Formats: sequence, C-alpha cells, structure tokens
Amino acid sequence: MIADLAAALRAEGGLIAAALGESGPPPFPPGREGLDDARAFAVAAVREGYLLHYGAPEVVREADSGLALLAGDRLYALGLARLATAGDHEAVRALADLISECARSHAEGDPPAAEEAWEVARATLGMPDARSR
Repeated sequence: MIADLAAALRAEGGLIAAALGESGPPPFPPGREGLDDARAFAVAAVREGYLLHYGAPEVVREADSGLALLAGDRLYALGLARLATAGDHEAVRALADLISECARSHAEGDPPAAEEAWEVARATLGMPDARSR
C-alpha cells in the first residue's frame, strides 16, 4: 500500500508530489497484512501523516517543516476519504479517534500515549499487534 500511497500523491501533483523524492517507496510496512485494500491504504496514509507530524516519514521524505505539517493533514484526509467512499464508517471513526488522540498526546508531551492509541486502532481495525512482531 505504500507504493499505492506514493502513486496517489504523485497523481495529485504539486508540492507534496515533489517532496516524494526520487527513490522508490520503502517496502510494505508490517502490521497491515490481512486488511482490505481501503483499510490498508487508509492506515498507510494516516501513519504517513502521523510520521510527517511527529516522526520520520517513509514516503514524503523531502518536505520542510511547514510542508510536512500540511502534507500530514492532507494524508489524514486522504485516508479518511478513502474509507468514507468505501462506506467503512467503523474504520473512519477508529482512525479519526486515533488522529485526535495522537494530537492530544503529543500536545501534552506524552508520546507513549500516542503509541497506545495506535495499539487501540490496530485492535479495532483487526491489524496484528505490532508488539508481537
């Protein structure tokens, strides 16, 4: 799904597409196996958005801090829109809650709470537990 995410961003063009860099996307990250395509894409988009806000992104690698913030928000919206189009309201709710909880956790200086929110989302969405890997 990371390759699909990069392709979707390239198709949109603009500053985010330019920030993808020349090297291809990284290998399919663990933890999204077994999800349907819409959920896997949405999780990949939301994770990349999260990494643009708070970590080291995997796809949009050449963005300055301002573009990274905007690109992160765009990826959140892209993932949620894909789920809404598929009619997967449970997943929209789970990922919207995740995005909100991660923002709160980081604003309060508690990044471990954000990781706990990822674990809750993994369980809700039927993803394997990352700690079991």
